[in-house]
Amino acid sequence: MGYETMRIVLRIGGSVVASPINPELINKYANLLKDLRSQGHEVAVVVGGGSLARGFIRTAKSLELDEDAQDEIAISVSRILAQLFLKKLGHMGCRTVPLNVEDAAKCLNEGKIAVMGGLKPGMTTDAVAALLVERTKADLLVKATDQDGVYNKDPRKHSGAAKLDHLSFEDLSSVFAENKHKAGIHQVIDPEAVKILKRQRVRIIVVNGFKPENVLAVVKGKRIGTVID
Repeated sequence: MGYETMRIVLRIGGSVVASPINPELINKYANLLKDLRSQGHEVAVVVGGGSLARGFIRTAKSLELDEDAQDEIAISVSRILAQLFLKKLGHMGCRTVPLNVEDAAKCLNEGKIAVMGGLKPGMTTDAVAALLVERTKADLLVKATDQDGVYNKDPRKHSGAAKLDHLSFEDLSSVFAENKHKAGIHQVIDPEAVKILKRQRVRIIVVNGFKPENVLAVVKGKRIGTVID
């Protein structure tokens, strides 16, 4: 069964659009966002910095900058990527990249597509997306990542890893490699975000983000990726 018009938060992994920067994919996502908005859905996007941001984190480390400074630089990278999206969206997007969830919610309420990056040191873009879900009372969080969903083990390290079609919030922590934040953390869903999302009990669907059509399929109610609720 498909959904009625919804308020959606889309979290696009930097591993998808920025490892390295993929203009063709950004273009496809911009068109997808326009399509969703024209269908009546309200859409807010949080984009990560991917390997581009992690490269800057390594540079910051080599300059002996502390972890907050490393995070701040990664946040700047994610905001530049968000700006690329907004420029491509033109009048359908916010005028500028929102620097807090209040500004993103205001942009959404004005009928625009909000696209933001990171917010502050110690908080991943997953956690930003979770806060945005909470603030906007979104119906659905879709995470477009570099995997087909959530696996029982890291599929990049374990050849026998199996994709999980469904998980509860309670099950989720058992599939984490990391249980606390660190600059450049890279796993399917950041543990801090899960704490926020647990409070909201909002359905999360994790899909392969290299195929933007997966996001459209999810919005239409098709079973794809991993459902977390």
